[in-house]
Amino acid sequence: MNLAPTGPDPALLMSLVTMKMPFGKYAGTLLCNLPVSYLEWFNRKGFPKGKLGIQLQTMYEIKLNGLEFLLHPLKNQ
Repeated sequence: MNLAPTGPDPALLMSLVTMKMPFGKYAGTLLCNLPVSYLEWFNRKGFPKGKLGIQLQTMYEIKLNGLEFLLHPLKNQ
């Protein structure tokens, strides 16, 4: 059994700085640039199902915990 801690999924983090919100008030905005108030709204109402929901929930956790610095190096690639 492997109990070693795993880090964040690099592909998921990269998608946060490259994928744009596909619908709604912030359609066309990079997920990493969504305002925290919008992510808080999703947290209250429920995140979408599937990959987008995982991405939005991850972005919410990143912003909530002050971890946006993790995305800075990826934005410059």
